[in-house]
Amino acid sequence: MLRKVLSSGLIFVALISAAVTMAPDKKVLHALNRLTFGPRPGDIEAVNAVGLDRWIEQQLNPSSLPENPQVAARLSTFDTLNMSTAEMVHYYPTPQMVKQMVDGHIPFPIDGQTRYMVEKLARRVKAQDAAAAQPSTQDNSDFHARSIPNQWQLNPDQLDIVETGKPADQVALLEPMPSAEQYDILDSMPNGVRQKLFQFASPELRRKIQIFNGPIQVVNQDLMESKLIRAVYSNRQLEEVLTDFWYNHFNVNLDKGADRYMVTAYERDVIRPNVLGHFKDLLTATAESPAMLFYLDNWQSAGPDNRPGAQKRRQQGLNENYGRELMELHTLGVDGGYTQKDVTEVARCFTGWTIREPRRGGGFEFNARLHDDGEKQVLGVTIPAGRGVDDGFKVIDILAHHPSTAHFISKSLAIRFVSDNPPEYLVARMARTFTATDGDLREVMRTMIYSPEFWDPSNFRSKVKSPLEMVASAVRVVGGDVDYANSLTGVMNQLGEPLYRKVEPTGYSNRSTDWMNSASLLARMNFSIALAQNKIQGVKVNESQFDTAPSVIERNLLLTAPSPDAAAAIDAGIGALRATGPSVAGLTLGSPDFQRR
Repeated sequence: MLRKVLSSGLIFVALISAAVTMAPDKKVLHALNRLTFGPRPGDIEAVNAVGLDRWIEQQLNPSSLPENPQVAARLSTFDTLNMSTAEMVHYYPTPQMVKQMVDGHIPFPIDGQTRYMVEKLARRVKAQDAAAAQPSTQDNSDFHARSIPNQWQLNPDQLDIVETGKPADQVALLEPMPSAEQYDILDSMPNGVRQKLFQFASPELRRKIQIFNGPIQVVNQDLMESKLIRAVYSNRQLEEVLTDFWYNHFNVNLDKGADRYMVTAYERDVIRPNVLGHFKDLLTATAESPAMLFYLDNWQSAGPDNRPGAQKRRQQGLNENYGRELMELHTLGVDGGYTQKDVTEVARCFTGWTIREPRRGGGFEFNARLHDDGEKQVLGVTIPAGRGVDDGFKVIDILAHHPSTAHFISKSLAIRFVSDNPPEYLVARMARTFTATDGDLREVMRTMIYSPEFWDPSNFRSKVKSPLEMVASAVRVVGGDVDYANSLTGVMNQLGEPLYRKVEPTGYSNRSTDWMNSASLLARMNFSIALAQNKIQGVKVNESQFDTAPSVIERNLLLTAPSPDAAAAIDAGIGALRATGPSVAGLTLGSPDFQRR
């Protein structure tokens, strides 16, 4: 069976030119729109140079592609991306942890620079506590502004720059100073003054400025900025698109308690390595992930303790959140054939799957004392009593090999990459590959990409881009130079897709209809015009590329002639605005054609 399925895939590869009806000049653009975060200048020529089929295979095998050195260079100061969760907790404590340090409940960090920074935050906590204990009519809301220690012996001119200078001059003064002096001077500034330094500062100084907003914010900002930087610069584009897809499939909300620290490792160690592997491995990794266990409360789920003499547990008891979402969202789908009884039985199987010291960055552990060790029935399969942690692994095996899972995963991928309503015969073909290859996601993707349905002309620019796709594709197509991406993360909030912050376990939608509303379209147009006019902080756009005729600008950004609807929208905008090159570019990026992929 496996040989037959794979042979069919090879036939699609060999006959792709004969099988599709999409115009040849659109095929490469269609592939770039669907399998990447949008084309950059020169990408069409690069794909044509190696051949479309070979380029697709490179994207399906990302380790064969050398990574763009710009990715590592621009992420070099984001130290949290390579830390364990426990290390992040240690080096970037929450305000509550700082207060515990002040009260002597937990030790201060040993590392000199980290300790210096934390001690400054601790002094702020003490000052806030003192102010709260002695109410006054004074405005004590800004405890950031402090006197500069005498040890630094700033001369009058330097003091004047610190107190009243322009942000660029203040940054020029700060940059050559030792870290401790930088921290002290930044600590002396009101928060509003400090934030104005950001756009002029080096990456290293920017990091110190961020820390004064709260160390935990650095952890979260690193994660969000890194996603945008990889989307813009990575050569391994399909891997980035799939990392976003699978993160949303197995969604975890960054804002839920300890997950503020856990999500970095979740995406790095659980999602990203498995996006083109076997589905069962991905499913197992998510089930064991502290981020998922905490998000869906399974770490607190406990069965009855029937040991002789055991006292009644104070835990919350059985929690069905993970059992329900595991079947409804992660595997079978809402119509996958399970019952409420199955939800309860699956939840029983995962009792005892918990986290060792979750608020200190601990990892997965199985606690046999919390486990319901009785017999279970899941989807008609009997799981004998006394198997312990293997109950959960048995459920994963049942679900990973269930026909409904093959169909649900295939349809989810087809919705993301083909159309909002993919043909059932395409989904069935992908599901057969899923089953025959033991859930090999690379082979499922290959079956989909080389299918005639993927290349159907009706699918060309038929899907509305998500905010992430829109922002990344706009920056890519104008060749934007991203110095820092925190302004772009703010844009994501305005467009309705705050990164890693989808509260519901559904994750962000892959359907066009969920991204189409008047407020969002207006926000997209505003961003497009601001980007083209070089008004997005941290992103530099060479405006000279727009010193040409409007029709040329439109062609360069859309990579095709605009559709009648797009042309009408652009012309109407040109009539309302001063028709400069950047304004034409902004209108083109905000046009209906560019909003679709």
